[in-house]
Amino acid sequence: MPSELLQCVRVLDPVSNTDRLADVLIVDGVIKTVEENIRDYPSHTEVQDCTGLILGPGLVDLYSHSGEPGFEDRETLDSLMQAAIAGGFTRLALLPDTHPAIDQPAGLDWFRSQLRQRQLSAPKLYHWGALTIGAQGQQMIELAELAEAGIVGFADGHPISNGQLLRRILEYGQPLGKPIALWCCDRDLTGNGVVREGSESIRLGLPGSPAIAETAPLAAVLECVAYSGTPVHIMRVSTARSVELIEFAKARGIPITASTTWMHLLLDITAVQSYDPSLRLDPPLGNPTDQMALIRGVREGILDAIAIDHSPFTYEEKTVAFAEAPRGAIGLELALPLLWQALVTSGEWFALSLWRCLSTNPALCLQQPPGAIAPGQLAELTLFDPQYLWKVTPQTLKSRSTNTPWLGQEIIGRVVKIWNGS
Repeated sequence: MPSELLQCVRVLDPVSNTDRLADVLIVDGVIKTVEENIRDYPSHTEVQDCTGLILGPGLVDLYSHSGEPGFEDRETLDSLMQAAIAGGFTRLALLPDTHPAIDQPAGLDWFRSQLRQRQLSAPKLYHWGALTIGAQGQQMIELAELAEAGIVGFADGHPISNGQLLRRILEYGQPLGKPIALWCCDRDLTGNGVVREGSESIRLGLPGSPAIAETAPLAAVLECVAYSGTPVHIMRVSTARSVELIEFAKARGIPITASTTWMHLLLDITAVQSYDPSLRLDPPLGNPTDQMALIRGVREGILDAIAIDHSPFTYEEKTVAFAEAPRGAIGLELALPLLWQALVTSGEWFALSLWRCLSTNPALCLQQPPGAIAPGQLAELTLFDPQYLWKVTPQTLKSRSTNTPWLGQEIIGRVVKIWNGS
């Protein structure tokens, strides 16, 4: 019977809202004891001095992208899973925009067979089912059929601009009881914009995308949700005005949750002065006022969760002019250490607040029970060293792609180990 004793580890448990030093005994994949000084443990126990390390529930990613099937040169299932493990994620929810898209049960069957054949068991992999055929936003799929196949929820990962289609989706989706995630973006208003519109976009000489490209469709979605009563998750919130609209909607009792991505909390448009194509994101990085509003929104619970939106692209795809680069960056291995340094080490956030938004709250948005650190609970845990110094290189990254603005830089903090709760 395998057992491990983690001594003098800092335990962060958002479920019980506790942050304390303790010993944690894990036996057969189950948390046996959490006490200040455990003296009674099996003789064959592996004992580890965890002074200075952080132990929290496993991280949960709300939405990211898989290269496979269709774009294996960007990311394979194997490299994706290894990147998630290296980043501390024990649950990973993938968007359906693979090739082919997950818009019918056969797509889920393929993933399940691949996981069995390759014996990939960590992290636990979940899939969003497409709302429309090919995730193209034109024709609704058979929602009930996909729901029965075992998807975690519905999300195209792309904007749905047809208001009548959106209303039908909310009406048909309501009795299925699955999360529905929507990205509010008006491509007509975005135009050829590649950065957030404002004085900085003018200085950079890059076409700007106005904030109303997000807030106008968001206001429409909120009205549709208020009318239908169907709960919705708002993805990729990136503007200060969006935070205001969501705060007002929640105060009215409209059934929504919301998330922003980790890079929108860390950076704003001023970072684009490097013209690094890895900073070409969608939605684009906000103006400084947007970033401040997002940080406040997450800290105060207006925005429920932080998503990674891991988006791998090859070196050749990203090594082009900024405005021509595909949108997105990797992040599974980088989000926790960089957010910890920027928000926790700086004293801006409590450690529990960050961990809650990366673990407990994303699980709740997926309508899943969150992990907890208590006797009798399955050990779904992440052990993190906040002082570990390492350099981000193709050799140190597990992801097959390296499209990140932190490539070649030294960062502080790295995951030591995960337990996947099985």
